[in-house]
Amino acid sequence: MKAIISVVGKDTVGILAAVSAKCADYNVNINDVNQTIIDEYFTMYMIVNIDSITIPFTSFIDEIQNVGKEKNLKIQCMHEDIFNSMHKI
Repeated sequence: MKAIISVVGKDTVGILAAVSAKCADYNVNINDVNQTIIDEYFTMYMIVNIDSITIPFTSFIDEIQNVGKEKNLKIQCMHEDIFNSMHKI
């Protein structure tokens, strides 16, 4: 199973490192990353594999959102089934 993580906020050093470290803490494998900086704003999307996650997915969502709060970023994480349902016509 997969999930999508999105990150938006002012660009600072260590955003990718903080998010990827939190994924590693819970055995969430990063399959793909797309990031860019627009003016002074950092945006990133990650597709992650949650097959071997070591905590409940809802707890992981809370953990990854806490990274956002600590770094003054907006971080969203959703299961691919929800993402696909939201973007299906």
